[in-house]
Amino acid sequence: MLLSMSHRYVGVMLMWVGLAFFLWGIYFFAKADGDLTILRQAPLPPNAFKDKVVWITGASQGIGETLSKEFASHGAKLILSARRLPELERVKASLSGLHAPSSVVLLPLDVTGSEDVLREAVEKAEASFDGKGVDIMVHNASAARPKHGYSEISEETTKTSFAVNVIGVITLTRILAPKMAQRGRGQFAVLSSVAAKIGAPGQSVYSASKSAQYAYFDAVRSEIGYTGVKVSLICPGPVKTDPTSSDPRQSLDRVVELIMKSIFHELDESWIAEQPILAMVYLRQHFPSIASFIMGKLGPKRVKTGGGYSLGEMLKKND
Repeated sequence: MLLSMSHRYVGVMLMWVGLAFFLWGIYFFAKADGDLTILRQAPLPPNAFKDKVVWITGASQGIGETLSKEFASHGAKLILSARRLPELERVKASLSGLHAPSSVVLLPLDVTGSEDVLREAVEKAEASFDGKGVDIMVHNASAARPKHGYSEISEETTKTSFAVNVIGVITLTRILAPKMAQRGRGQFAVLSSVAAKIGAPGQSVYSASKSAQYAYFDAVRSEIGYTGVKVSLICPGPVKTDPTSSDPRQSLDRVVELIMKSIFHELDESWIAEQPILAMVYLRQHFPSIASFIMGKLGPKRVKTGGGYSLGEMLKKND
């Protein structure tokens, strides 16, 4: 009888422990602002990228500018690209680190340029820092993403989105990747988007271009992984690039913190977003029919109002 009571007591205790872990898991996921793999990674050590040659496109503002500051503070040798040289000079002057600002290389570049222009840029980047070669290529340049219904998007906007987000990125990679492979080292850190995982209503062309970009690098990873070249696909959600804005987006500093973790730990793929967007990405990955149903309810209102993905908007009824 005592043995039976002991077994019953252990069973009850295990049930309560299991329930506690379940509730803790729900709470943790509700507060999560990134996928579970990236959140469990250790913080970066000091000088995590010491002497690494890092080339960042779209480095004149937003995520690119903040990444430049983080890489500089971690000892990287930086090559910064964007279309506007004055803005690159401003960013360079703001940097501080082992090789910054004095040794930072500015390489003005429009990623929609011809193949000859992009090839010349790659050669200049490779020749920088005594020809050490690029260790990490951060594909951050991205086309603007105005919110319009699918039938309202112009041909010009469509062509520009694919020129920046797809064609230019592919061309740079096609030229640079073989050089990395020959050295047996290198990494492409691709700033994609959660829109590549789950189409964003009102941003159909942007979603399409980011999906194409995602698929390209997913395939490239499988082709060149054996050479020692890594591909990290990083998918952020909406980011608050204007600190004075009241828009409920994820903070720029937090997004960049998680991006740096993803690059340092060479994660194949990372999702960076707050709820409910993160939950929607998980649903799309594992329960696509449920995700499609929810997006079908949300989509018309988002296109009409130009709104976001807040929980309140998801719960509102369409007019």
